[in-house]
Amino acid sequence: MSRLIALLLFFTFPAFASDCPDWAEDTARTRIGELQERVSQWDAYYHSLGRSPISDELYDQHLARLQRLRNCFPGTGVVAGHALASAKGPLRHPVPHTGLDKLADEQAVVAWLKGRGEVWIQPKVDGVAATLVYRGGKLVQLISRGDGVHGHDWSRHIPALPGTLRELARERDLTLQGELFWRLPDHVQAQAGSLNARSKVAGLMARQRISAQDAARLDLFIWAWPDGPQDPAQRFAKLAALGLPNSEHFSQPVASFADVARWRQHWYRSPLPFASDGVVLLQSRQPPAARWQAGSSHWSAAWKYPFAKALAEVRAVDFRIGRTGRITPLIHFAPVRLDDRQVRQVSAGSLQRWRELDIQPGDQIVISLAGLTIPQVDEVVQRGARDNAVTPPQAGDYHALSCWQPVPGCQEQFLARLEWLAGKQGLDMPGVGPGTWRKLLEAGRLDSLDGWVGLQADDLLGIDGFAERSSQKLHDAFLDARTQPFSRWARGLGIPAPTRLPLGDSWASLAGRSVERWQEEPGVGPLRARQLVAFFEHPQVRSLAARLGEQAIEGF
Repeated sequence: MSRLIALLLFFTFPAFASDCPDWAEDTARTRIGELQERVSQWDAYYHSLGRSPISDELYDQHLARLQRLRNCFPGTGVVAGHALASAKGPLRHPVPHTGLDKLADEQAVVAWLKGRGEVWIQPKVDGVAATLVYRGGKLVQLISRGDGVHGHDWSRHIPALPGTLRELARERDLTLQGELFWRLPDHVQAQAGSLNARSKVAGLMARQRISAQDAARLDLFIWAWPDGPQDPAQRFAKLAALGLPNSEHFSQPVASFADVARWRQHWYRSPLPFASDGVVLLQSRQPPAARWQAGSSHWSAAWKYPFAKALAEVRAVDFRIGRTGRITPLIHFAPVRLDDRQVRQVSAGSLQRWRELDIQPGDQIVISLAGLTIPQVDEVVQRGARDNAVTPPQAGDYHALSCWQPVPGCQEQFLARLEWLAGKQGLDMPGVGPGTWRKLLEAGRLDSLDGWVGLQADDLLGIDGFAERSSQKLHDAFLDARTQPFSRWARGLGIPAPTRLPLGDSWASLAGRSVERWQEEPGVGPLRARQLVAFFEHPQVRSLAARLGEQAIEGF
């Protein structure tokens, strides 16, 4: 269904934390005014040109944020815009268009279902809403939804519409409300998104004239027959007999929340002939059409699909330094849901991209799932006050040979080295993860990468967070690691050699190789050869190897 219906009760939509920003009144007035102006421009652009510069789901989230900020700062004096003000037309609808409450989550759906009788579910088709008036089975009037009471006359487009929409299978006088949509054969919403399908229809309707070829892929989903049969099954069957079968094909009775959740998932992930952005719940008993009013209706509600894109407010930015010295900015924000996953942080990818985006606490960003799995930052849509701007680490201070000890500024990379050493590519130490190394470091028991090798069970017992049993298990893991073969130790220490290259059984045999000798090995080019020589010649690495030899570690 069109965005216009979705606007009516945007304030129930969950997207943001309920806490208010710590803004001065002047700052709040400016920020809320900027957001109000942006939303008003989007409304005017959509209603005048039939095109939207922003996706429906992001529009809804901006609108929800605007309402939240107004509630946070009621004294700013920023006048609330009317989303449908520019949509009002000169023609009065025979029956007003009602809107849809938005159900925030599973709990809201359960609450809505409670105490209701027979309920049906339909996909929430992503198109444009209209009133269709038939006389003697022929479509004689087509009215845009407008503000729900008055709309624009689209009747000039009737001759171009497909024949199945222009003329019913029987000579009937009736008034219908429904969604003009763009047919998308075998469209899977979870994979492809809405593909701007609604805007295609809105753009066509905004033209003065359209050709039959332009309109060939238009279709109709009827969601209201004001004076039709009260029983939904009868209503859908009669519409199908009139040549309008979509309502019957895509309507199902539901008896429980489990039924609702199952159909929502099914339609979200299965091929459909249209884009959709959620499901609609309809109770069978509806009031007479004479009592319908523009606004929300108590007999229907929408439960949207998970966001494909989400608006998030940045709470913090920190910088993770990896084992090789790579700096990765991490953006933290209030939790949002993407494809039924709750996301709290996202990587900016690289320090360079973070600088290009210039993301700081207080900024509003758009995130999405790359490849349907990995959160990513798409853009910054509004800058924060920059009162708490963060400064990144100096990239030149970190590289593949830095931070072999936890000196100031080196803890992150040092811990990353330990995590790699204990991982599957290294010593494969069970139960030893980042938290283990951080506790040992905070307890002052790690002054070098091999500082744990000589620790005894009693040394571990006094460390906060290690009970007697866990201390013994950790000590057993340390003892087992000491007996691992040389090749595992070498890989764990981060030798920059190709994975499949045999490393032999002696550190000395590797440390004595020249650049030319390394290039004789398969997969080792000039650059890799220089990296290997630099690794073995680094004073910290040589000192580490000597200490491991003193601990009688194999190969050292």
